[in-house]
Amino acid sequence: MIIDFHTHVDEAEAFGWIDPPEKIVGLLDEAGIDKAVIMTYTDLPGTNPGALEYIVDAAAQFPDRLVPFVRLNPNYTAAMTELVERAVELGVRGVKLHPTTTLAHPAGDATVAVLRASARAGLPVLFHCGDDPYTTPQTLGLAAQAVPECAIVFGHMGGYFHVRDAIDTALRLPNVYLETSAMPRPEMIRTAVGELGAHRVIFGSDGPGCNPRLELAKITSLGLPAADEQAILGGNAARLMEVSAA
Repeated sequence: MIIDFHTHVDEAEAFGWIDPPEKIVGLLDEAGIDKAVIMTYTDLPGTNPGALEYIVDAAAQFPDRLVPFVRLNPNYTAAMTELVERAVELGVRGVKLHPTTTLAHPAGDATVAVLRASARAGLPVLFHCGDDPYTTPQTLGLAAQAVPECAIVFGHMGGYFHVRDAIDTALRLPNVYLETSAMPRPEMIRTAVGELGAHRVIFGSDGPGCNPRLELAKITSLGLPAADEQAILGGNAARLMEVSAA
């Protein structure tokens, strides 16, 4: 079972985003990927109050292939707890946070409250992690340290210039996992596996913006032991989301 932990499905014409669910499923088919986590580009609530229902409906069109995450803007503090609870009721299996688009500091009170609500609900939280403001591994590490009971995944494992920092942060904080999408240095995935263990590294593509087949090749070309590769490509994601890897 191969699970892509980071893809997008959204149809927001005003922003030029027209990526319906069948688009990502086609890319999964081309790459030989079994399942994918899907999330919108827009942050809920705000510009798209119907984003939760949209992503759940999109996953329902391909129930054996797509797993919905809800993307939230923590600044809407009064709505966050109810949104997380509603998301769980609808079958959502995780939360996506992008501090650059929301300008919500990862260790600020608003985001910490979302992390705690997510932890209570058993949901992992995927952060955009890279070179943008509020998204460096050092900053996200403050959030992970504040809520150690929350499984926090660093998307892109530090981006272009902060991969070493992402590994170092994960070494300090056992609730941090590194997700591989769009990171241009595959050899650093091998380094992360060697220093953290394969159980702390998760495959993702950031499709359809990035090609899932290319992102998958970053993992399969490393020549890792079969058990490590299996954990990275599906086992770890299934464990965090509490879904079947069979």
